[in-house]
Amino acid sequence: MSFKSLDELRTACLDLPSGSDTAAKAVASRQNTLTKPQGSLGRLETIAAWLARWQGRDMPRLDRVKVFVFAGNHGVTAQGVSAFPSEVTVQMVANFAGGGAAINQLARIAGADLAVIPLDLDHPTGDFTQTEAMDDKAFLAAVSAGYDAVTKDLDLICFGEMGIGNTTPAAAISAALFGGGAEKWTGRGTGVDDAGLKRKVVAIEAGLKRHASALADPLGVAASLGGRELAAILGATLAARHLGIPVLLDGFVCTAAAAPLARLHPTGLAHTIAAHVSAESGHRGLLEALGLPPLLDLGMRLGEGSGACLAVNIVRSALECHAGMASFAEAGVSEK
Repeated sequence: MSFKSLDELRTACLDLPSGSDTAAKAVASRQNTLTKPQGSLGRLETIAAWLARWQGRDMPRLDRVKVFVFAGNHGVTAQGVSAFPSEVTVQMVANFAGGGAAINQLARIAGADLAVIPLDLDHPTGDFTQTEAMDDKAFLAAVSAGYDAVTKDLDLICFGEMGIGNTTPAAAISAALFGGGAEKWTGRGTGVDDAGLKRKVVAIEAGLKRHASALADPLGVAASLGGRELAAILGATLAARHLGIPVLLDGFVCTAAAAPLARLHPTGLAHTIAAHVSAESGHRGLLEALGLPPLLDLGMRLGEGSGACLAVNIVRSALECHAGMASFAEAGVSEK
């Protein structure tokens, strides 16, 4: 899919399948026959039904799980918003390719394939304090790259990101979509000191002011204040919905990247689960605004899809219990 205009993309964001009620009800019905008190596995039971709804299968499967890590660079780093220089993005992409990053280890243990997709790293987005991060053409190209990365043969997808400085556009998008001002959403990212934190707040406030005319449109927000990797995550999340693939969202940046879909459609993120709540200060509030309770709270703030990958093991556990447990009748266990 190559989106030619914002209107074409907006139409795609409004035309969303609702998933299979029949499959979800079949899972719920089976859960009630298994050798346990009804509801005693808590969210493991609802996760199984979630898989069924969005895969459209009475018995879900997790044969093909994939992690997509999108990477981009940001012009706003010129404002001193990161503790690391932009060249670290390229260096970390090389580390992913060499198998040396946390996400490599976590993907392996989760039984997930890993795809790392760099997006024009030699050309950072515009500094949104001075100009738009991306014009329509660049934004649509990044969204399309994310959309096209997703293939229909997948059973579950995790999204991650790499981009020095990208907690700044994530906070800016959150403020633009949900209000509350820059300070509410701004955290220390890679570990900036107090002066760096203030620079982030000032930069976000400047971006919100400069692009005020675009803030009524969630897609305008994503283009004006975001980044290529965030736009790609938006496109990939949209593709997953169209193709019937459930999604585990990673931390603050991934959640902010997907959030415009929720502002465009009331159930835009119904096919996603928040894998964890990040230690980045704005993430908990963003999940609350989106109505996405996290599975894990481990104080992580790495990115890369690391929290989403950890949650794959929980999803696998939910499916194994659903598929493998005996019913009361099969086990000869008396029901109440």
